[in-house]
Amino acid sequence: MSTQQAATLDPEALRGFVGEIWESQIVPEISEYIRIPNKSPMFDADWAEHGHMERAVAHIERWCRERPIDGLSVEVVRLEGRTPVILMEVPGEVDDTVLLYGHLDKQPEMTGWREDLGPWTPVREGDKLYGRGGADDGYAAYASLTAIEAVQRHGGRHARCVVLIEACEESGSYDLPYYIEALKDRIGTPSLVVCLDSGAGDYERLWLTTSLRGIVVGTLHVGILEEGVHSGDAGGVVPDSFRIARQLLSRVEDENTGDVMLATCAVEIPEERADQAEEAAEVLGAGVAGKFPFVHGAGRADRPADALVLDRTWRSSLAVTGQDGLPALPMAGNVLRPHTALKLSLRVPPTVSTKEVAEELEHVLLMDPPHGADVRFELDMPGDGWEAPAFAPWLWQAVGDASERHFGKRAIAMGEGGSIPFMGMLGERYPEAQFLITGVLGPGSNAHGPNEFLHIPMGIKLTCCVADVLDAHARRASS
Repeated sequence: MSTQQAATLDPEALRGFVGEIWESQIVPEISEYIRIPNKSPMFDADWAEHGHMERAVAHIERWCRERPIDGLSVEVVRLEGRTPVILMEVPGEVDDTVLLYGHLDKQPEMTGWREDLGPWTPVREGDKLYGRGGADDGYAAYASLTAIEAVQRHGGRHARCVVLIEACEESGSYDLPYYIEALKDRIGTPSLVVCLDSGAGDYERLWLTTSLRGIVVGTLHVGILEEGVHSGDAGGVVPDSFRIARQLLSRVEDENTGDVMLATCAVEIPEERADQAEEAAEVLGAGVAGKFPFVHGAGRADRPADALVLDRTWRSSLAVTGQDGLPALPMAGNVLRPHTALKLSLRVPPTVSTKEVAEELEHVLLMDPPHGADVRFELDMPGDGWEAPAFAPWLWQAVGDASERHFGKRAIAMGEGGSIPFMGMLGERYPEAQFLITGVLGPGSNAHGPNEFLHIPMGIKLTCCVADVLDAHARRASS
């Protein structure tokens, strides 16, 4: 008998139950959560004094405590000087543990929001709930508990469940290792990890994340003058600091192709991941690049869809995400500026050491400064990537059947280009665990950017799929 035939959860009843909770409770709760500007510590150094994170923690904690889930315990755990975590435990019917993960901190506001939208103003338009942090990934705590509750209310089974919601993910999860160590006895040894902080190629099926790129972030400083001088007087004698910065970036990236030229970033892509990219490309077609808001006439017609999937999930890419030293246009006089600072974000293949990449990047940028300029590189904490272990047959069957039941289409596995540092930590600590990494961040949802939205039907169906997988995991464990 297949997993689908043996399933104990009726799909229509499950969707009705989960859908009602989402519409009547979760959407209003997330709407209020969106109003709280609880930016991650990297973007709000005074987060403790401002109190927004405490408001967000209290908001989510209150709803979680009120859930009618058998045996549920909810605790806010605090280590001195660190962002808090919400730890929830639900006893199970089998001797096994599932760890479900999400985060409640947010990216900063970003410019470019539609005139009628804003980062801290929840706006619902049909299936979409706009606002910062709803999809990335404030819904995770609500969806995790609702999936557990759905299993209990509809005759299913689940193992012991531990739900961990952190408040530092958007800053690289630098506080989380301390909590994992402090709570190791309470967490136990999960055989399944469920993470609801990832992407989706579309909103028509369940997407399984099989890899995440690592990230190296730092600020390149180029100084050439003690103070700004008249560009007409000095131009031709004093080199522009931005030009020097461009020269340095050309050591790292081919500006014509975007290829990153660091030796530490060169890896051979596993055949299995290339095959998955090809399958994902067959499903998505032009949507691989078409989901991005290119200006009219722009795009990547030079690359086939499967190559683009690997470009954004396995190959390196460099982006300049911020600057200092360049005045706003109305204030830009004819002056050769004394310095330029650029924030660099380097995405690297899932399997490379970001420590080694960071060392090479710093060496390449600092060696032989052009014109004797004062060049410095301030490195933020790098975050390693992650590659999933092979899916166990039971999990592959379970996620495939869940996708068919609730979306009507088969599940697709694909790498993601972003980073979730926690996955690398868990992969090392629990090498025997299986991983279900998924999420609601589909086309246009625009996490980190303007006009971020949560696709509500995707959230409902994803919650149902998690419930099915929890039930299948418990039945596998008990058999």
